[in-house]
Amino acid sequence: MAIRRPYVLLSAAVSVDGYLDDASPERLLLSNAEDFDRVDEVRASCDALLVGGNTLRVDNPRLLVNSAARRAARVAEGRPEYPLKVTLSASGELDAGLKFWHTGGAKLVFTTAAAAPGLRERLAGLAEVVGLGERVAPAAVLDELGRRGVGRLMVEGGSGVHTQFLAEGLADELQLAVAPLLVGQAAAPRFVGPAAFPGGPGRRMRLLGARTVGDVVLLRYAPKESAP
Repeated sequence: MAIRRPYVLLSAAVSVDGYLDDASPERLLLSNAEDFDRVDEVRASCDALLVGGNTLRVDNPRLLVNSAARRAARVAEGRPEYPLKVTLSASGELDAGLKFWHTGGAKLVFTTAAAAPGLRERLAGLAEVVGLGERVAPAAVLDELGRRGVGRLMVEGGSGVHTQFLAEGLADELQLAVAPLLVGQAAAPRFVGPAAFPGGPGRRMRLLGARTVGDVVLLRYAPKESAP
């Protein structure tokens, strides 16, 4: 029987000029309180949350559903209190002290076959480690998550991860919260990097919706579909 891959939702907050952050040591908060709550609601609707290893090292996020009411609703529906937390790391260089491992529910790490033994030893008791061969291919990650029953996956970055999922045509939905800020710093991370995206620069994605969330504009696109 064919494996059914999860529905993949990419989520990011960006500045008007397309940056995820500025170049300072402190995290630039692009979203507002209302949008952070919206993201929490989306997280609660998903079976798994995914973030790249570099984002773990730089931002040290917890990646949680913060609302107790939403967590209680998940439990009442027969689901785990927290979605499965997933990360990708080709190098396997992930510190056991990161907040990601010590909050929330189950954690899963995808790395290369070569890096897996050392990472298993480092994260013993904190996360399950899966080796995927010579590279951590997003398609293989989705196949494995599908085998584990993940039906809805929220991908929260960073830039390299978003670029891979979009370039390989694996994203079913893109949610971009555009903040009224201009970063303009060459060293700051952009939403995506250079890549050969499906259809090239002339292909227009289908717009699913647009609405304001406080002073942020939420844009929803279907990357696999072209505009009429």
